[in-house]
Amino acid sequence: MSQYSSIFNDVFGPIMRGPSSSHVAGAARIGLLSKQLTEGNIKKVITQFDPKGSLATTYDGHGSDIGLVGGILGLNPDDKRLPESLKIAQERDVEIKFEIKDYEATHPNTYKLIIYNNKNKQIDITALSIGGGMVELIKINDFGISIKGDFFETLIFVKTDNKKTFNNIYEDIKNKIDSFEFITYSENNNNYLINIKTFNSIDLDIIEQITAINEVYDIKRTNPVLPIKSRKNTTIPFNTTDEMIEISKEKDLKMWELATLYESARGDMPKSDVYKKMEKIIDIMNEAVNKGISGTKYEDRILGPQAWMVKDANEKDKLIPTQILNNVITYTMAVMEVKSSMGLIVASPTAGSCGVIPGSIIGVFDTLNLDKDKLIKAMLSSAIIGILISEKATFAGEEAGCQAECGSASSMAAAGLVQLMDGTVEQCIKASSIALQNILGLICDPVANRVEVPCLGRNIIAATNAIASANMALAGIDEVIPLEEVIDSMYNVGNMMPSEICCTGLGGLSVTNTAKNIEKNL
Repeated sequence: MSQYSSIFNDVFGPIMRGPSSSHVAGAARIGLLSKQLTEGNIKKVITQFDPKGSLATTYDGHGSDIGLVGGILGLNPDDKRLPESLKIAQERDVEIKFEIKDYEATHPNTYKLIIYNNKNKQIDITALSIGGGMVELIKINDFGISIKGDFFETLIFVKTDNKKTFNNIYEDIKNKIDSFEFITYSENNNNYLINIKTFNSIDLDIIEQITAINEVYDIKRTNPVLPIKSRKNTTIPFNTTDEMIEISKEKDLKMWELATLYESARGDMPKSDVYKKMEKIIDIMNEAVNKGISGTKYEDRILGPQAWMVKDANEKDKLIPTQILNNVITYTMAVMEVKSSMGLIVASPTAGSCGVIPGSIIGVFDTLNLDKDKLIKAMLSSAIIGILISEKATFAGEEAGCQAECGSASSMAAAGLVQLMDGTVEQCIKASSIALQNILGLICDPVANRVEVPCLGRNIIAATNAIASANMALAGIDEVIPLEEVIDSMYNVGNMMPSEICCTGLGGLSVTNTAKNIEKNL
């Protein structure tokens, strides 16, 4: 039932308010889905985090609380009201409580929700934020489920002590719906849950017919929360670098054309729509760059606006004369500062690494004064590398450290920069391999539970690494280790990392005396 990654689901997105895609956007999507599964008005939400996971120590600093509550209130990840969600919940008389409770969570970003509606009816939901704003609801009450927000979902609860009766009901429901992508069921003590995934919403008259079945005691429904929906028989043109190179030679395709070919098949959309959608994403990135350079304001953060300082010093010839690098540093800082001030950014592939790709690619693009078409093609080229990483590894710092975030972003940006300079598909892939090799093993140790330090500097290192790696590939330097093997290595290294250095705030710079003092004062 697992679906192939999508550029606009898994790689370039969500479009969101900072500071963290795993925490804010992922939590908001969990909240949005949970709200849809709750009958009536929500009056109380208890959220439990396992003490051994990453959320127990970081949820209130990384924005998991405001994201989750925002979703519960019906706010999307890009809603400008999201930073005020806790206050809005209080105004609407919705009780919010967070607890640390040992329940042996299997994933570091596990949310266990106990939700009460206005009739004091309770629903229990367990959900995961799996990186880059992607989520999965894995349990509702006593039933296992898998809801990722990419289908219209219908949950039908049936009670009968006769398995034959249930089988008849199951077949009847399948016949009534007729058109569905997937249908499964689970059993628990003479109770059954039928989970139906459809590409379009099921007609209300069919829902009413199902409701009329005596043994059916509840029906719950959710709409997709991801921009690109999934389908059962999705086919993709390639999923390895060898296949990419082979197709590019057969059809004389550039790297960006491989990206549009892939997403067109995955998302069931014309290639022209893929191009236009990326253009809109670039517009948001450009707005973030400009806003960051002009200066941002936000009280609850460590660093104030500083991107303008690099720009100003560069213009006054106070810096080492590396024009493109200085512009890239400025742009990368600008986007990161917008993220830290809860401004609008594109998680590419995560919010924690959101400065790398726009900082490097747009920074070089603006310095060279190129045509916008080249910029769109460069971004598409970076995105298709993200697909390879998403399919084979993870973007979650909680699972694999900052190598999964800034390392992935640097690898993607390197390919985009090669395309920007009209490089070949092979050169794009080589550049990506070199870039990821250079950042292998990078830990995730945010200071004071804020995605600012050392995140800002690591975004800059990743952006400048992308430029160096792109130039190495364009010059013909041998990457030695193929990209896919490097991605595998990155994931394996992540599995070797202790949890203390995977975005828990329990190791590295997070536990220095200075970091602890900053945390006390925030």
